[in-house]
Amino acid sequence: MKTKQINGHTHEAYQPDHYSESEMIQRSKDYYEWADRRRTVRDISDRPVPKVIIDHIIKTASTAPSGAHKQPWTFCVVSSPVLKQKIRAAAEEEERESYTNRMSDRWLDDLKPIGTDDVKPFLERAPYLIVVFKRVFERDEDGKKHNNYYVNESVGIACGFLISAIHQAGLVTLTHTPSPMNFLQQILERPDNERPFLLLPVGYAADEVYVPQLMRKPLEEVAVYYKD
Repeated sequence: MKTKQINGHTHEAYQPDHYSESEMIQRSKDYYEWADRRRTVRDISDRPVPKVIIDHIIKTASTAPSGAHKQPWTFCVVSSPVLKQKIRAAAEEEERESYTNRMSDRWLDDLKPIGTDDVKPFLERAPYLIVVFKRVFERDEDGKKHNNYYVNESVGIACGFLISAIHQAGLVTLTHTPSPMNFLQQILERPDNERPFLLLPVGYAADEVYVPQLMRKPLEEVAVYYKD
């Protein structure tokens, strides 16, 4: 492997995959059509999932780029029924408050087509909960704080990789963000440099699943091309 030194650090030669133009067009189309089949699923089976699949999914998420390669994330994998029950109880308490007092009428109207409410049985039924924490700073051996960079952006990208890997494995998930989420830090006893970012129940789809009949925005509504 060829290497060279840059600023006193070793860089290795990298050779990306190369395809013909026709292959690139087909691969990009295939990937889009595969990704377009992904849906948010709340009807999750309690069927056991081999842990090695979760390991691979998390390792995939950890390949995401991050500011200065600080990798400012922690993926907490919860399979304990006791912890799942505690998380559900705390999440539903926050959700009841949100649906009753925090959300505007417009927000509640926007949620009607999706059919959500404050009851979250998937938090106990799913075999795994992956709780993503962002690491705002690190501590050195002397206890001194060192900030991480572009933390929200980095963790957000890693979560995208994570969701894609879950779909690729043949599992389902949904992005659950009860607000506030401080209870996750308390229940899971995470250190003070971590903040809850996202909660994803992960498992097989139930035998019968219904999802909202929604349409994604077409290309012309989400992309703007600037030409000479």
